[in-house]
Amino acid sequence: AKGKSGKAPRKSRKTTSRKGTTGPKSRRKKPNTDSSSSYIYKVLKQVHPDTGISKKAMVTMDSFVHDIFDRIATEGGRLARYNNRHTITSREVQTAVRLVLPGELAKHAVSEG
Repeated sequence: AKGKSGKAPRKSRKTTSRKGTTGPKSRRKKPNTDSSSSYIYKVLKQVHPDTGISKKAMVTMDSFVHDIFDRIATEGGRLARYNNRHTITSREVQTAVRLVLPGELAKHAVSEG
């Protein structure tokens, strides 16, 4: 049976979904989240074992950690480039911390290691 255009109608191909199957290739890919929330929670429990944190506060803390990391990494990369190096070592990170963090906070961060 040919259609109006003179061509035979296409048969619909049945695509099989792998979502509900079980087998060696059926592992679901985990969503790509670069969250520090589990580490923030662990540190909170070390410092204040009986204190919790709300989701909104955790999002704020996660954003803060990512922002500070980005600033220190950028400054460390800049320092490495100024000294014609290809690697950011602990020395560049320490100097970047001194430059990025204000006063007393930088001193405490450097003394902690």
